[in-house]
Amino acid sequence: MKGRKPLPQGLKLITGNPGKRPLNKDEPRPEIGIPEAPKHLTKEARDEWNRITVELERVNILTNLDMTTLAMRCQAWGEMVRAEKKIKKDGLVIKTKSGNLIQNPYVGIRNRNREFVAKCDAEFGMTPSSRSRVKAPQPREKNKWSNLG
Repeated sequence: MKGRKPLPQGLKLITGNPGKRPLNKDEPRPEIGIPEAPKHLTKEARDEWNRITVELERVNILTNLDMTTLAMRCQAWGEMVRAEKKIKKDGLVIKTKSGNLIQNPYVGIRNRNREFVAKCDAEFGMTPSSRSRVKAPQPREKNKWSNLG
């Protein structure tokens, strides 16, 4: 399909439906919540998962259906962190066995993962520009009476 990806109905509603197109009344509305983190995540990826899932749930964006995309985003973050550590240790340019200077291969790994993380962040409304288009209602404060009504 050509053109922009359609926004989910929830995002259309909180942005005021700027295109004024009819809303899909039958769009699935999964329950908001933090999905279980996949077991395969590296330490860096799991740390990132724990950091961002709380924030995404707090603004009522995260659902169990988002687990795969979020896991890929967190794993890319972890790979980016590991690549940054290797670049810091070895430098941006390394010398080959034959004495030639080349770009450290970890620079490419870092850059590809940066791009993927940035794309996912825009999908989840985690960049300043993507957030500026969203008018999310503030979550209600929870108290001991919250479950009664």
